[in-house]
Amino acid sequence: MREDAQPVSYEGVPVGVPLLTLTGERFGTLVRVLEIPAEDLFDGVIVETDHGRRFVDRDQISEITTEYIRCDLDEAAAAHLPEPSGTAVFDADAGYGDGTSFRDWVHRTFGHQGWKEEK
Repeated sequence: MREDAQPVSYEGVPVGVPLLTLTGERFGTLVRVLEIPAEDLFDGVIVETDHGRRFVDRDQISEITTEYIRCDLDEAAAAHLPEPSGTAVFDADAGYGDGTSFRDWVHRTFGHQGWKEEK
């Protein structure tokens, strides 16, 4: 844990920071912050663990900083977090159709902007 870690809003936490248990053990890395935009509410985070992606509810998070997210979970609870569920999330592929081939022209002209489901 770095001493220069500063408290930050869920809106400002950088992707890739470690998630820590109560005792400071790293159990994963931040993949995505979840919010309920219509209500301007923080919902939780998706974390990459040794067991795949898992969901950490907002009520299980005690501290968010620029360098880590600390959770109110012991090692056993962190190992048994649920998989994310809900509506699929799609992101645009920024390089979709960038080439010079006929196929790339078709993608640019008639494509769907390269939307791909986020895993």
